[in-house]
Amino acid sequence: MKRYLVFALVGPFVGGFLLLLTTTYQSGYWAQTNLAEVGKLFAVFFKTLQYSYLFGFLPSLMIGAVDDILLHIRRIGPGLRMLLVGLFAFVLASLTYSSRGPDSGAVQFILYGLVGFVPAVISSWLVHRYVEEPQAAPAPT
Repeated sequence: MKRYLVFALVGPFVGGFLLLLTTTYQSGYWAQTNLAEVGKLFAVFFKTLQYSYLFGFLPSLMIGAVDDILLHIRRIGPGLRMLLVGLFAFVLASLTYSSRGPDSGAVQFILYGLVGFVPAVISSWLVHRYVEEPQAAPAPT
């Protein structure tokens, strides 16, 4: 249960911030912005944080479920599990957020994929680091 709580708390927070950074980059905001206007970015982030949790809660729990499933496969270690969970989230986020129109491309696919990859890997690492994992039962003799 703690595993899902970590994914539900960390995923929408980090993913929402990365989604905001990606959309502002895609819109050209950073090309004409000075350092003084960066405060506006954080103001928008905290004003829209409730929507990040509203729309990111269930996808984060789904990624947590994938992490939980991979935990029970003995051959997969923690590092490989974090990578697999991150790659799964990368594909899902890039297919969900990136467009298929004339403005699509590799940069857009990668940026939106990182919106899923980074929170999934951070959450999986936090779960591995701070939540006790069940020990495998000894094989019957």
